[in-house]
Amino acid sequence: MSDMAMALNTVRSSPAGPQEGWLQLLAHTLPGGVGYFAADSLRCVWASPLLAAYNGYTARSALEKTMPQVLGDNAWNLLEGQLAGDLQRTDLTCLCDHPSPCGNVRKSEIQLRAHRDATSTVLGWLVLVHDRTAQWLADRAVQHSEERLRKFAAATDEAILFHRAGNFLDGNAALQRLTGHSAAELMGRNIYDLLPQRFQGPAGEYERYGGEYLFEAAIVHRSGHEVPVEIVGKTMPEQDASYRIVVLRNITQRKQAQQQEAFQRLHDPLTQLPNRRHLMDLLDNALAQAQQERTQAAVLFVDLDHFKTINDSLGHQAGDRLLCEMARRLRATVRDEDVVARLNGDKFAIVLTQIQSRDNAAAAADKLILAVCQSITLDNTPLTLSPSIGIAMYPDDGLDALELLRNADAAMYHAKDSGRANRQFYAPDMAGRATEVLRKERLLRAAIAQGSFVLHYQPQLRLSDGALAGFEALVRWQHPERGLVGPDEFISFAESRGLITPIGRWVLQEACRQLKEWQTQGLAFVPVAVNLSALEFRQRDVAADIAQVLQDSGLAPQYLDIELTESVLMHNASQGLATLHALKALGVGISIDDFGTGYSSLAYLKRYPIDKLKIDRSFVMDTPGSSEDVAIVTAIIQMGRSLQLSTVAEGVETPEQIALMQRLGCDLAQGHGLSLPMNAAQTVVWLHARQQLAQVA
Repeated sequence: MSDMAMALNTVRSSPAGPQEGWLQLLAHTLPGGVGYFAADSLRCVWASPLLAAYNGYTARSALEKTMPQVLGDNAWNLLEGQLAGDLQRTDLTCLCDHPSPCGNVRKSEIQLRAHRDATSTVLGWLVLVHDRTAQWLADRAVQHSEERLRKFAAATDEAILFHRAGNFLDGNAALQRLTGHSAAELMGRNIYDLLPQRFQGPAGEYERYGGEYLFEAAIVHRSGHEVPVEIVGKTMPEQDASYRIVVLRNITQRKQAQQQEAFQRLHDPLTQLPNRRHLMDLLDNALAQAQQERTQAAVLFVDLDHFKTINDSLGHQAGDRLLCEMARRLRATVRDEDVVARLNGDKFAIVLTQIQSRDNAAAAADKLILAVCQSITLDNTPLTLSPSIGIAMYPDDGLDALELLRNADAAMYHAKDSGRANRQFYAPDMAGRATEVLRKERLLRAAIAQGSFVLHYQPQLRLSDGALAGFEALVRWQHPERGLVGPDEFISFAESRGLITPIGRWVLQEACRQLKEWQTQGLAFVPVAVNLSALEFRQRDVAADIAQVLQDSGLAPQYLDIELTESVLMHNASQGLATLHALKALGVGISIDDFGTGYSSLAYLKRYPIDKLKIDRSFVMDTPGSSEDVAIVTAIIQMGRSLQLSTVAEGVETPEQIALMQRLGCDLAQGHGLSLPMNAAQTVVWLHARQQLAQVA
């Protein structure tokens, strides 16, 4: 029996109107406020304390008060029309807002039951008031939660679906975009039909065991292509049966980035050809195949004659374009199954697979010479290059990749000595190449002993206002026969002969000494960046050496930046981390040089104490024309900003590139478009000129 029915039966069973005893019992029994109002006047005959307090009365003061007074205006506005309408109705109900004494709004349910005599004449109205605020708040919270979920599902780019035992229940708009199917088309389908077959079993196991971890799979789009996704599910319990909510994130861009990163690790960033590391793997495979099939293979070592002269005359940008064209010609001249790789600088290697004789290798080399020698026009300048090619045959000239490449290199030098623009097969009497290596080592050792090195300084400018932000120190070898020689021609050789440490130590000492001297003159209160090779980083106590050099020169630590390549951080990670922390403790800045051409791992950017990322010039050179390179540069700059790292664009050569880097928010830039590298005397003149311009401004 309901509360209202019980109250009405009590009234009907009273012998002659309300009596205090059973009314008090009724007031304390019912969960809400209860009262009785006369039908003709709608005045209160009796009210429980809880009902009287509903609108601020006591049980005594509520007597003779009208129903509007006791129940309040909000309730009366809802009940008045009902009372004046259908007089035959027995029950009236409304749900209304009611302000509480403390100012909060509460929800009240008010029920009226007509008290009639035997002739159905209404004698009075029994009123029962329930506080429904808690239920109302709970219902509203559920509604708000559901509304938030609907809005989130509609706004997010992540696909969301609901299913029970694999049967689709619902999904958001992002799911429709991801799959190409509308919600109506998906309704009632098994969600595992959206997965390629290879993922259906693992996904079923994931559901059966209530997995809630991330895993990768793919969705078959309506058009038939696969979309890689990252999936996470969660079981949502219900009384009748649990269901699963699944969030699917499209990871196409991430997969493409991973593929691009894997490609970059194995390919030259400029020409997109396999690099030396990849070449050695490909050559090993080719030799294994030749051994199995009892065929021959040939390694061709190709060097472009007089390329350095063209590069120095027209600039690195033109030189890079020339290298790309030569790479294209080499690739187009050989068969698809052959390998073309760039070793470094203007040196390439070609692996001819499954050939039958030396004649096959000779014919291929002759075709390569003709292809390379065709004229090319760069910046309205007609140019002609020629190659010197050395050939080593498997198995006659070597049984492993390293030996064949070394012997092909020796044959290439013999081709250069034979007048260039020709090809030579390796012969055992080409031991003169070893003699040349020894001679170069002797000259380099003498240069170290005599200090036959000079530093050039290339400014790094702040893109926001053009202010000088630093210098990069670039070493040159004062060769006794060839004049100034760039680092590309002797640093790798010095590393291979164990000579890099004294060269690196001299560069560090001279750069710090020179910068301190300029600061004493009131010039260049900016850092100087010094490159540190991987071998130096691993073989010497770098932190102790730098601390000693700073002490000897008197240069404050904040004016020294150490530049490392990404590969340095990937080897002997624990030692590397300790060394970098030691450098940071000194107050020295740390930059990652040529960022994007190596591992480009977010893990080490987070783990290591790095200050700057130097965007490799290979990504800058084709901007703003190359949308792919612009996208890469943009990503590096944004990543640097999010990790609070400064970014430096290398190889900036044109006003358009400067404007692009400014627009993308790159912090610093260096390159021929801003300033060529200068020796110490030229740098002093440059600094004085900037000071004078600043004073005039």
